[in-house]
Amino acid sequence: MPFEFQGKHVTVAGLGVSGVPAAKVLHGLGARVTVVNDGADERARAQAAELEALGITVRLGDGDTLPDGTELIVTAPGWKPTKPLFTAAGQAGVPVWGDVELAWRLRRPDSAPWLAVTGTNGKTTTVQMLASILKAAGLRTAAVGNIGVSLLDAVTGDEEYDVLAVELSSYQLHWAPSLRAHSAAVLNLAPDHLDWHGSMEAYAADKGRIYEGNRVACVYNVADKATEDLVREADVEEGCRAIGFTLGSPAPSQLGVVDGILVDRAFVENRHKNAQELAEVSDVNPPAPHNIANALAAAALARAFGVPAAAVRDGLRAFTPDAHRIAHVADVDGVAYVDDSKATNTHATEASLAAYESIVWIAGGLAKGATFDELVAGAAKRLRGAVLIGADRALIREALSRHAPEVPVVDLERTDTGAMLQAVQEARRLARPGDTVLLAPACASMDMFTNYNQRGDAFAQAVRELGA
Repeated sequence: MPFEFQGKHVTVAGLGVSGVPAAKVLHGLGARVTVVNDGADERARAQAAELEALGITVRLGDGDTLPDGTELIVTAPGWKPTKPLFTAAGQAGVPVWGDVELAWRLRRPDSAPWLAVTGTNGKTTTVQMLASILKAAGLRTAAVGNIGVSLLDAVTGDEEYDVLAVELSSYQLHWAPSLRAHSAAVLNLAPDHLDWHGSMEAYAADKGRIYEGNRVACVYNVADKATEDLVREADVEEGCRAIGFTLGSPAPSQLGVVDGILVDRAFVENRHKNAQELAEVSDVNPPAPHNIANALAAAALARAFGVPAAAVRDGLRAFTPDAHRIAHVADVDGVAYVDDSKATNTHATEASLAAYESIVWIAGGLAKGATFDELVAGAAKRLRGAVLIGADRALIREALSRHAPEVPVVDLERTDTGAMLQAVQEARRLARPGDTVLLAPACASMDMFTNYNQRGDAFAQAVRELGA
C-alpha cells in the first residue's frame, strides 16, 4: 500500500543536501514536518530559516529526541543506526526511511527504472560511465543519488527519463528496505565505514541490499568473491541473471577483456560460443586496470537494459572522469605526475598503485583506523620512493619499514599549506625518467585540507610550479 503523507507527522533527521529537499517534498505532500539536527552552525541556521519560512518546524542542536507524535522518520544517510533517535523510534514502532527510500516510494507507476551501482570504490566513475553510455544510445537519463544529484529531484521533477543511473552508498542502502532496481552492480568490497556499520559483515550486508528484487541482472566482480556471494544470497525476481565482469577472458554470462578488446559473453545469442566486441581498452579514460573494471561494470548494466554495443564504445569514448581520479597532471623531466587524491582508503590506493610500474608515492593523512601492511607488501616492488605527509603518516612509514625497507622514505612533519609543494619537490628528487610520481594518499584529507579536492588542487599547483 502506498504511504499517505497528508496530515502525517514526519520527522526529518538532518539538514544538508538530503534533509532540506526531503523536508520540502514532504511538506508539499501535506505532511506535518519537523526537522531535527545535531548542529546549529551558521549553515544550519540558514537552512532552518529557509524551511521555517515555509511553515516547517526545525529543532537545532537536538538530533537525539524523538518528537511527540512522530509516525515516520526520514533520515540523512550519514546518521548512524545507533543514534538514540532511532532507538526511540524502534521502541515506538516508528519506521525509518532514508532519502533514497522516500524517492523510491514517490516514483510514479510509469517512472524510469533504476540501474544501481555500489561498491567500496569506483561508484561515481562507473555511474558516470553508465550515464554516458545510455546517452550515447539516445536514452533520456541522468547520473543521480550519492553522486550529488538528488534522487528526490529526479523522481518528483518535471523532466522525464527513460532510465536512471543511480549511485548508492552503504549508508543509503541501509535505510532503503523496499528498493528494487532493474539491475544492479556491486563493484568491490573492502573494509570501510566500519565505525558506522559496526562490522565488515554488516557493511557487506548493506551493500548487498542493492541486489534485492533485481529484475534482469545482478552484476558482480569475478575477482572479488564477496560480491558474487552477495548475489547468491539475494532474493531476486525469477529470471534475473548473475553477470560477472573480469579483466581476463570472460566465461559465458560474463564481460571481460580479450586482446585489448572489451567483450560481452552475457547478452548475446549462444553465449557459450559467441562474444560481442564492445570497445577497445584504449577507449577507456584512463585505461588503468581498476578503471577498465569500472567500464565493464557500466557496460554490463547498460547491456542489461538493452543498449547496443556501439553505444558502449561511443559512451566510453565520450566520458571524461572527474578531477582527482588518477588524473595525469603533467610530465616534468621525463617523470609523470598523477593526481589520485580521491584514493582515500587502502583499497582505492591499491588499484592506483597497480596502474604504474615505477612509482614515487606521496601518501598520508587521516587513516580512519586503516592498516597499511597488506597495501605496502603488495606494492613494494613498484616503489622507487615514498614521501609521507599528514597526521597518520607514521603508520605508513612503519609498514614501509617492515615490507619495503630498501625504499627511501621522506617523512614531512609540516602541516601548513606549503607541505604539498615540499612533498612534490622531494618526490622529484627521488624520481628518475620513466617514473610516476603518484598522489594516492590511502587516507582522508581533513587533517591538512578541507577535502580531497583541495588536496589534489594543491598537488597540481605544486607540479605546475615544478614545470615553470
